Amino acid sequence: MTCMWMRTLTTLAAALCLTPALWAAPPWSPAAPEVSQALQQGHLPAEALGLWIQNLEHPELGTSWQAQRPLNPASLTKLATSLAALDQLGPQWTWHTPVWLRGRIDRDSGLLDGDLVIQGRGDPKLVLERLWLLLRQVQTLGVRDIHGRIVLDRSRFALPPRSPSDFDGEGWHPGNVQADALLLNYKTQIYRFTPSPQGVARISAELPLAMEQTSVPLKPGSCQDWRAQLQLQWVEGQTLRFAGSYPASCGELRWPLADPDPASFNARLLAGLWQAMGGRLSDGVVEGPAPDAPPSFEFESPPLAEVLRDINKYSNNLMAEQLLLSASAPADGSASTPEQALTWLSNWLKPRLRDGPGAQDFVLDNGSGLSRQTRLSAAQLGQLLHWAWQQPFMPEFVASLPIAGLDGTLSRAEHQFGPGRGRAHLKTGSLRDVNAVAGYVQGGSGQHWAMVAILNDANAAQGRPVLDALVRWVARDLQPETKAAAKRP
Repeated sequence: MTCMWMRTLTTLAAALCLTPALWAAPPWSPAAPEVSQALQQGHLPAEALGLWIQNLEHPELGTSWQAQRPLNPASLTKLATSLAALDQLGPQWTWHTPVWLRGRIDRDSGLLDGDLVIQGRGDPKLVLERLWLLLRQVQTLGVRDIHGRIVLDRSRFALPPRSPSDFDGEGWHPGNVQADALLLNYKTQIYRFTPSPQGVARISAELPLAMEQTSVPLKPGSCQDWRAQLQLQWVEGQTLRFAGSYPASCGELRWPLADPDPASFNARLLAGLWQAMGGRLSDGVVEGPAPDAPPSFEFESPPLAEVLRDINKYSNNLMAEQLLLSASAPADGSASTPEQALTWLSNWLKPRLRDGPGAQDFVLDNGSGLSRQTRLSAAQLGQLLHWAWQQPFMPEFVASLPIAGLDGTLSRAEHQFGPGRGRAHLKTGSLRDVNAVAGYVQGGSGQHWAMVAILNDANAAQGRPVLDALVRWVARDLQPETKAAAKRP
């Protein structure tokens, strides 16, 4: 039986132009000379790349390059966060936001003589439409006029004070918004710019928040870099303004921006939305503790499997942080802290990273990968992908990853996936000095491969063609590109 298996494996390896052993030299030449070419064109040395590839049907087959080297994986960190949550909570797990109506309700007049209390427990999907549904459920209980306050309890997360500008100075970027136990609409407003015959672009907003500026001047010229032409004036704690102009040739466009006053965002949004829904509020919105009594109702989130699609397909940093803090929350209901959350994730990772030298030597700084300190190797992430492929929640995990050339962060036209288009589910990662992909590729043979490719270099932003070439190579079952394929656009 053993000899028969070895003959079968040897035949398969020969058919795929592979050897069961991992190659010691760069594996892409001459099998994939386009990888070498892309590295040269991007002014990237081969030493900038960490690579791990494994055949999932026959794990003895694969290849690697600098796979044990600790590298900054950027948003590939979300793979660990996602898998830990799926393993510990299950794909159908949901967040529950408890709501209390404290006081007497006169259903004839719609008066609540008391407070509406909302306790945040980390739900990352309390976006505008779902927040409207929550408040609509309050109204179905007979409340239109709150003769009291809306009280917000955010105590389930104990987070250090941080500025959204701390990471890269771009506090206006929605990806830099800080986690919050009661996170409403990502603390982000979407501004719409619409040219008008009056020589201005009208500014409208998605959320019912007060706006001081409602237009900017129109100007002729190219729509290229239109956001820079608007000259955003974003200062934390101050009113957002646009000091520039808007190119008329752009037509109508939208720009999502983090609110410059995140501390007051929830209060302003809830007061504005309640009023927009025809409700009245006498004493405003304040922060305070939730009562010990059972809630009037609990508002349930979509299941974890659905939330993961938003996290991974669009690489949502804030949602990943919300997930990690929620998944690791203490069972006794006490506040979740970043330190405790990272300990939870590290303890989950260690027993799943056992193979190879330094397999358990990694550095985690957060759950999203928005970090300069996090270090994981291609081999470590590869082991994690191989483990995930064997789990019962594998379909939900794979479905959360962008599909090459079709959706999420892999839908951009500049990607050139060739035979990998539509056959690869890959998480992307990028920072100033990082470019990476990791996930699963179905080869032309019908077999499946797990792959991790991480570039760390000052020129990593030029490395997208390298990663695309690697995906094409894996989609060809690691075989050289044919002349016919090379000629295709």
